[in-house]
Amino acid sequence: MWGYSCVTCCRCRPIALPMVAALIYSALVMSVIVGVRYLLASGGFALATRIRQPGLYRGLGAQIRREIGWSLAAALIYGAPAGIVAWGWKEQGWTRIYTDVAAFPLWYLPLSVLLYLAAHDTWFYWTHRAMHRPTLFRTAHAVHHASRPPTAWAAMSFHPWEALTGAVVIPALVFVIPIHVGALACVLTIMTVMGVSNHMGWEMFPRWMVRGAIGGWLITASHHQRHHDLYACNYGLYFRVWDRLCGTDRGLGDFAKGRL
Repeated sequence: MWGYSCVTCCRCRPIALPMVAALIYSALVMSVIVGVRYLLASGGFALATRIRQPGLYRGLGAQIRREIGWSLAAALIYGAPAGIVAWGWKEQGWTRIYTDVAAFPLWYLPLSVLLYLAAHDTWFYWTHRAMHRPTLFRTAHAVHHASRPPTAWAAMSFHPWEALTGAVVIPALVFVIPIHVGALACVLTIMTVMGVSNHMGWEMFPRWMVRGAIGGWLITASHHQRHHDLYACNYGLYFRVWDRLCGTDRGLGDFAKGRL
């Protein structure tokens, strides 16, 4: 028995160690990619803010440096599971990500994007609402709300515990819901753009959209601004559905500058 166990371990080691090294490498590479994506996206929207709303972030240098620091730390946490899943998809076929457009009907492409956004929004609403319970708020979520007012750099400014709750969603969904790699890229783009634009302190969407029928169901900067003003409301990420169903929708906020 003892000899058999020892021989088995020795045989497994040459196979297991390269796999572990590959997983670690993939996780680190993806963390760098997430960090660079954050810098480019938040930097781009911060530049747009400087152009469209001059002086809006004046005096917030120390806050912005904190936001960048927390966000880059969060990028390591977001990148790790994404990198592991990416390696598993390419090397082992672990996930339900597919590359052949003909594998599913074309109408499934937009549907899969909507399914991912709806699932992510549901997870975000309930975990975000939980983060506002006193203990969890003091332990983790207070880091995000230390951004007063939030800026374009605050989109990923999370305590590591909170970042962990957000990092697992999309990597988990790719094991459950089939999605084309292009549709997945679309989901990640929407996630990035809305995460940054909802915090930048002014509304980039036209007034007719924000205050019209479409805006009544979508999260925009003016809707999320009210969350940062009042805290106990407007918890959604993409859609206002859960806020409306649960009575936590307090409508649109306003901005000290750059009003709608």
